[in-house]
Order: sequence, then structure tokens, then C-alpha cells
Amino acid sequence: MNMSMKKNYKLFVPCEEAQHVCDKSQYNEATLLEKIKLSIHLVFCKVCQKYTSNNRKLTKAMKNSDVKTSCAMEVNEKSNLQSMFEKELAKQQSGN
Repeated sequence: MNMSMKKNYKLFVPCEEAQHVCDKSQYNEATLLEKIKLSIHLVFCKVCQKYTSNNRKLTKAMKNSDVKTSCAMEVNEKSNLQSMFEKELAKQQSGN
């Protein structure tokens, strides 16, 4: 593979990364380069086109929904949940 092909190859991303960028894009967290790579990927990948379409529909539905929460989480419940999350995260990180 010559140098120009290696440079161009960096613009192509695997489906997992494209889907992650799609998710980030929905929350305006994707960089311009990530959005460009996603656009290129979507030209060629029908599966990710469908994923992106469904993601947009879901985001639109959530924005248009009138769901309201009636109760807030208690402080001790929140700290217990945070503690459980941190323990699980530590397990996941130590497993890698």
C-alpha cells in the first residue's frame, strides 16, 4: 500500500465507529472530521444508513415527547446508584 492510499484509508471507518459517531452527532458532540468520515461511510453502508435514520427518528420523537418525571431521586438513592456504577466501571476497566 503506497503512502497516498494509507492517507485515504484513514477516512474510512468501521461500522461500530460510524454508529458511535452517529450517536455523538445527535448530541452535537462529534467533531467536523468525525462527521465527514461518517458521511463518507454512509455513502457506502446501507446498514449504517438505516441505523442513522432510526437514530434521527428516535431523537426527534424524544424531543417532541411530552414526558415529565413526577419525582426526583432521593439523595441516598442517587449516591447508592453512583457507588454501584463506579464499582461496575472499575470491574470493566480491570477486565481490559
